[in-house]
Amino acid sequence: MPYYDNEQVEKAREMDLLTYLRLCDPGDLVKVSGENYSTRTHDSMSISNGKWMWWSRGFGGASALDYLVKVRGHPFTEAVGMILNAEGRSLPFLVQPKEEKKEKKLLLPERNSTNNQVIRYLTDRGIDRDLVERCLEKGLIYESVPHRNCIFLGFDESGTARYASFRATKPARIMGDAAGSDKRYSFRIEGKGSAVHVFESTIDLLSFATLEKMRTGRMPEDHMLSLAGVYQPSADLSRVKVPAALSMFIDRHKDVNEIAFHLDNDKVGRSMAKSLAGVLGSDYRIRDEPPEYGKDMNDELMHTHRMLKDKHERNDSYER
Repeated sequence: MPYYDNEQVEKAREMDLLTYLRLCDPGDLVKVSGENYSTRTHDSMSISNGKWMWWSRGFGGASALDYLVKVRGHPFTEAVGMILNAEGRSLPFLVQPKEEKKEKKLLLPERNSTNNQVIRYLTDRGIDRDLVERCLEKGLIYESVPHRNCIFLGFDESGTARYASFRATKPARIMGDAAGSDKRYSFRIEGKGSAVHVFESTIDLLSFATLEKMRTGRMPEDHMLSLAGVYQPSADLSRVKVPAALSMFIDRHKDVNEIAFHLDNDKVGRSMAKSLAGVLGSDYRIRDEPPEYGKDMNDELMHTHRMLKDKHERNDSYER
């Protein structure tokens, strides 16, 4: 197996997938519209602006090298060689200018004509139907084709979608962020007041809102924000970074002075909540409110539904 130094590897990383397919496998390339492409081999593959996303498998990448390794299964060194054509044929690289690479372009799947599968999926997770329909009406959620995944969107100040995550509505556990997503604009429901409730995922956010409606009879009026995932923080608080979504949110909402963390009941969630309390505690009132039951807020919601159902069935049996 040949050896490639760091300079050669970085050179290989510069080639985007569209350029590679045009040069090496044009027969597999399918133009969808404008500058958007797919492939004959994988019709759920989206290619645009140097990025690619394989929707049916839930992952994407930013280069031809990523594609050859992750999709076609070539060993890393072999994939580098295929791009560099080490045996003699030099490929003319079409590299985007560095300033253009900084601009992310979000790759979104096509919308389905209905949202029936998404409504069924979310309500089966215990989420309030009125809340689901409200999110659909506002364009925060939609159903994709052809796989009928649930797509959660986040928008910038101009109303342009800048973030998207997806979840399979079928039994397969497929989830992730769409290629080109900017986590600073992750899913959120804007409210009013001086408090923001923070969650690891959109499902947890919607679960919390449903629980609040069940407890109070109305939806929460506070802001609600998904972090689009968290990581194991450093034990050194000086090295802990506030997640991009939360950092941007509090920067743009100067009236917020209270943060309620509803992160998961696992090692990462508990560590992150503690670390963020340490980092932000001097400027904000912090409330650490993990799920009262189970790992996450959806576990708590489903548990609450079961408890209410059992109570209702017991009352029915007493009346008989």
